[in-house]
Amino acid sequence: MTEATDLAAAASSADPRVGLRAVVALRRLLEGLEHLQVANARKKGWSWQEIADALGVTRQGVHKKHAHLMPMTDPREG
Repeated sequence: MTEATDLAAAASSADPRVGLRAVVALRRLLEGLEHLQVANARKKGWSWQEIADALGVTRQGVHKKHAHLMPMTDPREG
């Protein structure tokens, strides 16, 4: 099984301590994956609006959440 599969199974545990720890770990995993894919989309030239539409959020929300994590680029680079 994969880490995500194991965590999903643990999240449904009857033991709240196990379930809640799994929820925290899944949240962290998903946040990392979201950042990875937002960075991937930006590298491929996607606009903030396109990313927001794909995530089902506002452009402002996705920009606020991810823009500070994106590497700065030189505007002279095309």
